[in-house]
Amino acid sequence: MDPLSSDEIARYQRHILLPEVGGTGQQKLKAASVLVIGAGGLGAPVLQYLAAAGIGTLGIADDDRVSLSNLQRQVIHDTGTIGELKTQSAADAIARLNPHVRVIRFEERFTPDTAARHLAGFDLVIDGSDNFDTRYTAADAAEAASLPLVTGAVGRFDGSVTTLKPYESDADGAANPRYRDLFPAPPPQGLIPSCAEAGIIGALTGVIGTLMAMEAIKLITGIGEPLIGRLLLYDALAARFETVRYRRKRAKVAAE
Repeated sequence: MDPLSSDEIARYQRHILLPEVGGTGQQKLKAASVLVIGAGGLGAPVLQYLAAAGIGTLGIADDDRVSLSNLQRQVIHDTGTIGELKTQSAADAIARLNPHVRVIRFEERFTPDTAARHLAGFDLVIDGSDNFDTRYTAADAAEAASLPLVTGAVGRFDGSVTTLKPYESDADGAANPRYRDLFPAPPPQGLIPSCAEAGIIGALTGVIGTLMAMEAIKLITGIGEPLIGRLLLYDALAARFETVRYRRKRAKVAAE
């Protein structure tokens, strides 16, 4: 691992003081490469907190541009970046926040055709996308590449987050669950309205996005218990968290 500079030691002092993290954990963060899919409502706080935490390399995959209606929740962007590519706006904000972070921009959607190129060289994937096609693509691609995936979703006043490592087994030797064990198939087209149709409270994306960043930090440093096999649900109006456990579904045995 590359040693921390004196500037980095001062910058991350509050991390280094934590026995669970320390200098070794901070070096792991510096050595890590994380791909963030989407620089919108969830991706914004994820990118900000991971940059502040000292992740060495952040990849951003997004083909959209900043619009005025984004600014109510996509806090990495601002009025002055309206019309810019979100990858550029986010990269500039990250550079202002922490010049030690390297940013790799993918100014295209994360699709089955681009997945292999986007994932190359990264240690961990965070899916902050806003559509089911991308969520399933990210889950399938991360599993195929044996990369941990942190995935979250929000809608109106509710959000959820979970962590996936289906290529590994739990302490009892059982295979960890897949995304499709939790959500077997996408809902019918048009059944669940987008935030542009139904609305969303802006601060909700900050809650869920920050939880996703925390999951990534835990995975990289090896501390705590990631949300593997657990879906964390948040009801903003009731100020209530709940956890739902899920498992790998057994394969059906064909009848003789």
